[in-house]
Amino acid sequence: MNKEVPVQTWPCSYYLTSERRWVPGRLSLTPTHLRFRSDNADQFLVSFHLSCINEIKKESSSYIFSSITVLEKDQAKHWFSSLQPNRSVVFTVLEHFWREQLLGPGGGQGAASNTSKGKKLINIVSGSQKRMEDTTRVLHHQGEQFDNIMKGLNKIEADMETSDRILSVLESPSWWPFGSSPWKRSAHAPSKENSAGGQNSGKEGVIIIIPIVFSHYPEHNLKPGKLTVLLSALEISDCSFQLLHRYGRQDVDDIKVFTGHEISIRQRFIGKPDIAYRIISAKLPDILPVLEMQYGKKIEFLEEASMFSEKWRSSPAERVSPGWQADSLFLDTIVKSGPCVEGRTEAAVQEQAVCESEAQELRKILMKLKSIALDAESELERQDEALDEINSSADRAVLKIDKQTRRMRKLL
Repeated sequence: MNKEVPVQTWPCSYYLTSERRWVPGRLSLTPTHLRFRSDNADQFLVSFHLSCINEIKKESSSYIFSSITVLEKDQAKHWFSSLQPNRSVVFTVLEHFWREQLLGPGGGQGAASNTSKGKKLINIVSGSQKRMEDTTRVLHHQGEQFDNIMKGLNKIEADMETSDRILSVLESPSWWPFGSSPWKRSAHAPSKENSAGGQNSGKEGVIIIIPIVFSHYPEHNLKPGKLTVLLSALEISDCSFQLLHRYGRQDVDDIKVFTGHEISIRQRFIGKPDIAYRIISAKLPDILPVLEMQYGKKIEFLEEASMFSEKWRSSPAERVSPGWQADSLFLDTIVKSGPCVEGRTEAAVQEQAVCESEAQELRKILMKLKSIALDAESELERQDEALDEINSSADRAVLKIDKQTRRMRKLL
């Protein structure tokens, strides 16, 4: 059985009921378990699955001050006190992961078991993803060519304005007493109306919204909220979707992935403090592949989180991230049976369409496909606007060249 990497660990004391004393140690939280190990001990003194918890509360009494109690389904009650950095931070994180574990399908206990049908689906969707990525790269290269054309046309327009001024001087030189002012602007000044179309009017596609607990640096108190991943931005809001901060795609200077469930996002400034947020969520494995694809060199996976990076994975079996969940009607249709678990007959395994591990991989690929499709849609809208501007700019250039040609012929 693989050891789970702790999401968070906190120094605290645990009340040992059998001996009626407090035991100092560390409380550790993984995506699926809550554990306590006393100082200088090799074994966990307490360890249970998050789905076995009935209630998490903040409590205190004449004997216990500032504690968190955890009630299991078998009515066993656990007391944790002297929590660092403080009780509220620990409670917010525990409650978040407990609720996400209860809401998640199967409690995250399904064991991976590959089926031929699932492999075929993964190969098909992976092939589609590769083709779409290649197409998007070609589309962006085409967009760069359009940008170069626009730069060339802008230079032509600037040159035409210069030649227009020179022709005006030649037509009415300063020493000529009968002409108008040589610097009088012609009535056919270039229209700049179309240049306003360069603003981005494309839609911002929402890729995914996940529940989080977060803190704004240098604060340490964690608060519940939402993280919205858009095509061109990251938005942090409270539970009522009141926007607290928005990172434009170009504003993000670095994203550090500490574990599969904790990241920090930072925007640097000169002369004033950076804007940095610390984010913890049970759903972060869902969006890490999307963030890595969108932000590329700006995202850094630390040692404990390296397994969540696409660069580290080499096969579909290794690319399964724990807790991967996403809303998808397609997957709800193809996943006709529950997760693959031990004890099923070989015939039952063959009958099911897709097992849980393969469904997780398919969900992840579909999420990336959605991000690529939204990116392609935005780029196509931008290129449509660029083509309109290129056409109008080329038409203006042709008219100016014709008019200046006639003016030069009159001067000969």
